[in-house]
Amino acid sequence: MEAQPSATDIRSIIEPLARGKFWMQLIGVMMIIYGAITALSIVGIIIAWIPIWAGVVLMQAAGAIHRAYTTNEPQEASYAMGKIRIYFTIFGVLTLLGLVMMIVSMIFGIGAGMMGAASF
Repeated sequence: MEAQPSATDIRSIIEPLARGKFWMQLIGVMMIIYGAITALSIVGIIIAWIPIWAGVVLMQAAGAIHRAYTTNEPQEASYAMGKIRIYFTIFGVLTLLGLVMMIVSMIFGIGAGMMGAASF
């Protein structure tokens, strides 16, 4: 059976993230604003929830990290790490989708260019 970390262990582990809380909140707010601006377009309405969701998750993580650092609660630290995992999962999936879309676009572009060149 694994021993539970002491309160000072939790605080020392979470300290680097607690010092970056401002930046996490800033990026969270920027993501929410970006999602709101994206929702102003017709196509953007369909995908605007993704950056808003990511921003909210990052804001929740920043709050939980602050609570974990000030209260030394391991449950808060675990909750914060779970939220950070969700944030990176969202952007990992979005990055993979972006790469796939870029490759498909390049293939179609090269194919269209070859067809255009063949017509001359």
